[in-house]
Amino acid sequence: MSYRQQIPDHIQKRASALRRSPWSLSALIDQAFFLLAGLASFWFGWLVWREGWYSGGWWLVAFFALFWVIMAYLALPRLHRILSSLYVPNYFIGRTRTADGLLGDPVNVALRGSEAQLHQAMIDAGWTIADEITVRSAWKIIFSTLTGRSYTSAPVSSLFLFGRRQDFAYQQEVDGSPGKRHHVRFWRCPQGWLLPGGHQVDWLAAGTYDKSVGLSLFTLQVTHKIDENTDIERDYIVSTVTEHTPQVAVTNLKDFSTGYHSRNGGGDSIQTDGDLPVLELAAVVANQQIIAERAGIILDATAHEYAVSTEEHDTVLQQLWNRRPPQISFAILFTALAMMIVLMGALFDFLLFDELLHQTTQDFIVEGLDTSVAATGAEWTIRGVLSLSAGWILVTAVLSRGTFRGSNKDRLLLMILSSLSVLATSFTLTIGKITWTSVGTLAFIGINITIILMLSSDAARQFTHTRTTARRTKQKTI
Repeated sequence: MSYRQQIPDHIQKRASALRRSPWSLSALIDQAFFLLAGLASFWFGWLVWREGWYSGGWWLVAFFALFWVIMAYLALPRLHRILSSLYVPNYFIGRTRTADGLLGDPVNVALRGSEAQLHQAMIDAGWTIADEITVRSAWKIIFSTLTGRSYTSAPVSSLFLFGRRQDFAYQQEVDGSPGKRHHVRFWRCPQGWLLPGGHQVDWLAAGTYDKSVGLSLFTLQVTHKIDENTDIERDYIVSTVTEHTPQVAVTNLKDFSTGYHSRNGGGDSIQTDGDLPVLELAAVVANQQIIAERAGIILDATAHEYAVSTEEHDTVLQQLWNRRPPQISFAILFTALAMMIVLMGALFDFLLFDELLHQTTQDFIVEGLDTSVAATGAEWTIRGVLSLSAGWILVTAVLSRGTFRGSNKDRLLLMILSSLSVLATSFTLTIGKITWTSVGTLAFIGINITIILMLSSDAARQFTHTRTTARRTKQKTI
């Protein structure tokens, strides 16, 4: 588990002093780019559709696929992130939230006991801990889904409660199919936190049954579809634990929440009667060797984390935010791709300088210029473009380096440069037959929009702001 997953809400709120004022110039620029990136992704989707439609043929199929990727994984998630921040409550209502801020699966199980006892109870009940989401596990779940091969410890998507993703998840695969499985996510409750009504528990969980693979109703992403009767899965989780560990007592909080029909973050229907069973794990005897062998977890290294002082928690937060988030790394990777496209274009123009000079001169002559003036103007234009490309590569490299190291100013300047690149490059596109040049132009535009999306994320903002603040504080003390 990461440090962030283990930090309660009231501790995270204390870190607000580390963050800049919402009315600062930097914050306003960030908010503007957060909105701009969402709008730009929709505009880029329309642009791709337009170019593919007018080209027709197989290009239309390829560009339609690209349009879906843009909408499902760039545009719609950012739109939901913006809208959900306005209307979705930011307090406990018995529902988890998706990374895009949408209401997710219902919280339908609670537990009292230590982490070791929880792991022991789930292992004894025949559950398998889910792998963390990594490049390797993501590829493995895609491959197993396409081939129908078993993957008993397949990762689950991230849902959020108390402002953090699940601490861990358990699952049971059904009929050896990765598309069907029981699964339940667990969150440790913040110290001193009480359920509505004053009930104290140590863990909350959200269990659902994946019945197939399909498209999300809200984002169009490929995802698991859940069975709408979540109470059946809730009761299944409780029964598997109590059958294999009879000493686990169950207290049922009747009508904990109002029974309702709704939809989760993937658009799947859910219904529940609102009851919340509480599993009492005090009598469970945990065997740390078995837990380490079956779940790959060394316990109980986290048992003391909520007992440390507030000052120590603030230090933990600063250490956390100093860790480079994947959004920063991916942004720099895409920046490198953009620089490669510009470099290849500049090399192409340089190697074919004479041919390009002749063509540009002819274009100037058509516009009514004298031959000698046209030739001079064409030469200076080409040299200017090559110089501009070289300057763009140099400036982008410098800003990328600063952003990677945590400079908030360089991150903002890199987003400005990417935005200007998108605007400038867009004017070179015309409706007509698709060529490899226009494909490269579209790729360049898409890459720069992705850079803006990555750098305008919450994780990227917190990382660069924390690094910049720490650097300034260190300079003042010297």
